[in-house]
Amino acid sequence: MKKVLIAGQKDKTVNYENAMKELGVHTETSLHVPDIISYDGLILPGGGDIDPKLFGQLPCETGFFDPVLDRLQLAILRAFVLSRKPVLGICKGMQLINIYFGGDMVQHLKTSENHAYVKEDQIHRSVAKKGSFLEKLYGEQFVVNSAHHQGVDCPGKGIEFVQFAEDGVVEGLRHRFLPVWGVQWHPERLCFAHRREDAVDGALLLSFYTGV
Repeated sequence: MKKVLIAGQKDKTVNYENAMKELGVHTETSLHVPDIISYDGLILPGGGDIDPKLFGQLPCETGFFDPVLDRLQLAILRAFVLSRKPVLGICKGMQLINIYFGGDMVQHLKTSENHAYVKEDQIHRSVAKKGSFLEKLYGEQFVVNSAHHQGVDCPGKGIEFVQFAEDGVVEGLRHRFLPVWGVQWHPERLCFAHRREDAVDGALLLSFYTGV
């Protein structure tokens, strides 16, 4: 059985753990930089905002962030990147990937009302770059969920943006040379017990990442 590390706080990662269990993948949730030889991959989960110091900015409409958590997650990401093991970033996790590789952030999107969590996930259409892993999974145009007000800006070194919302907000990325992928939406809330008819099946993406 494959084993994936979820770099998050145990009480906030239940949906990720349940989705992986449905796929037959064992997970461990921890914020300790691990001996990664025992893991097959890493999931960087969603969460709050990110410390603007990490991308060279002063706080400007950034909400609550946890500087210690951000740096622990980046340290774990570094360990997996250096070992060239698969990484999937989800929501905040995707943003951390872009920051790790030297990319930039928008602290508050001009169209945040189209993306922010309002009592429940919003949904919106998106377009995938032709030939990308997301286009192969879902086609060129598809609907995803949304629960964020920040977004990535300039891509980091080696990062390619491969999915966009109709307002231009980046919804997916990949690294050109490493097994690193990220989505701004939440596949773990679009699969199995959380499957919904008005958006894509998140299990397809999670299966692609885990190789099951």
